[in-house]
Amino acid sequence: MNMNRIPSRRAKESPTYEARTRGVVVRVKTNYLAEQSDPIESRYVWAYTIEIENHSEDTVQLVSRRWRITDGRNHTEEVGGAGVIGEQPTLKPREAFRYTSGCPLTTPSGEMRGAYQMVTDKGVAFEAEVPAFSLHLPGAHRKVN
Repeated sequence: MNMNRIPSRRAKESPTYEARTRGVVVRVKTNYLAEQSDPIESRYVWAYTIEIENHSEDTVQLVSRRWRITDGRNHTEEVGGAGVIGEQPTLKPREAFRYTSGCPLTTPSGEMRGAYQMVTDKGVAFEAEVPAFSLHLPGAHRKVN
């Protein structure tokens, strides 16, 4: 798989969040899913797209994930598991992997952050940071977490 360039942001697009750990770049973009949300029932759903790029000289595999999800009331939930979306992708140097998943909240704002547990082809384990990213309903009162 070859890396694809991410086009420049237009003014109305959501921001891109980025972190780099040991040559592994993690980028996140979010999108509020109005069609899956129901504010009357306190259900707010976001999609997030993550791209993981390997800029290191080693082949790396994503083994597991760890998330910390905080809603607008500062209620925090920690979740984790093997791989992402049922996969444990292996990335050679200059390869990338992209996936989309979702997160429901009971408040119109929140934040996610986390890490991927990675292992190199030489057996070196490390955590690749997933940057904190905002889940914020457009037009809603922003609550600092």
